[in-house]
Order: sequence, then structure tokens, then C-alpha cells
Amino acid sequence: MALPKHLQNGLTPDELTFLAEEETIDIVPLFSMTRVRLLSGIYGPFTPPSSAKVPLWLALSLKRKRKCRIVPPEWLSIDRVQNVLKEERENAESFCSLPRRFIEISKVLLDVAQDDSMQPSLLRSLLKDLREVRQAKIRIGLQSEGVMRGSYLQVTNLTPLELSELKPFLVKAMGIMQSLEPRGDDDEDEEEGQ
Repeated sequence: MALPKHLQNGLTPDELTFLAEEETIDIVPLFSMTRVRLLSGIYGPFTPPSSAKVPLWLALSLKRKRKCRIVPPEWLSIDRVQNVLKEERENAESFCSLPRRFIEISKVLLDVAQDDSMQPSLLRSLLKDLREVRQAKIRIGLQSEGVMRGSYLQVTNLTPLELSELKPFLVKAMGIMQSLEPRGDDDEDEEEGQ
């Protein structure tokens, strides 16, 4: 969701994507090299066809240079995404548990390494559907009785990106709702004064 500058109090989607690039991912290197010591850790050895675990930022850099093939995470398969989408549609009360940086990682991998995924266009479409279903649930949740009374909103299993999109609106709306609600302290003070 694009927000005006005055509503961007949290992290932006680009900043969240930057943070997501610290997650580790498997690659199959297309070159041979011993271990590499970087500021963020020691990675390797890189010997094809064995896989190696590296941070996503390094995998993306190597992929852009055609030095590796990225192994998509198991949760980024068509079957898994279809199952999660089905579960999200069937369960209107809560959100399915997804990897913490699910949205950011899947977007980056489909943008940079779509040739390493099976049927990337179908996968992209399923991810879009999943995102829309989750956003619809958020909108319905915002209209629930608990939120309208200013007491709570269930945000269990929302990803950081979904929370960052929701936060500016929610903080402002909850503040307004609480200011409209009569305070219980004032009633107690009046009773004590009589």
C-alpha cells in the first residue's frame, strides 16, 4: 500500500526487503571456491553440484552474475502456496502461519531468479491471490466489534510487511476510538465526590 509521507512512521517495504535479505537460503554454485569470510559470516565452500547456505543478498548478487542457481525455499512451491491459500480462504477467523519474511523473499526471488522456480507466472498469481485474501481478512477484522469498541485487533501470524502497512491507520484509528470512549475514571471520581 502506498502511503503519504505523514503516515509513514514505520519501516517502508524497501527497508523490510533489505532486512529480509539477511535470511539464509540454499544455492547451487556454478563455480568452485573455498570458504569466504565476509563481515556477516563465513560462507562456503562452494563446490558444484553441492548446495551452500548463504544470505539472500549474497545469493541474489551471485545470481545476477550468473554464478549460482537459487534453490527456492520449500514454502515457495506451487503445492504449498495452494494449500496455504486454501487454508486462508476456509478459515475466516485467523491467519495461517507463514515464514516471517514470506512476502519480501518471494517477491525478490520471483523478480531476480524466476528461472529457478517451477511455473513462476502461476506462482506469482497464487501469491497475489494469497496476499489479497489476507488483506481482505485484515479489512474485515478492522470492522469487527472489538476494533470498533477500540479494544483489540487480532494480528497473530501477520507478517512484518502486513503490520507495517496496517500500523499508521491502526494507530490513528485506535487513538480516535479511545478518545470517543467515555473514561471509567471520571465516573468513579464523581461518585466519590458525592
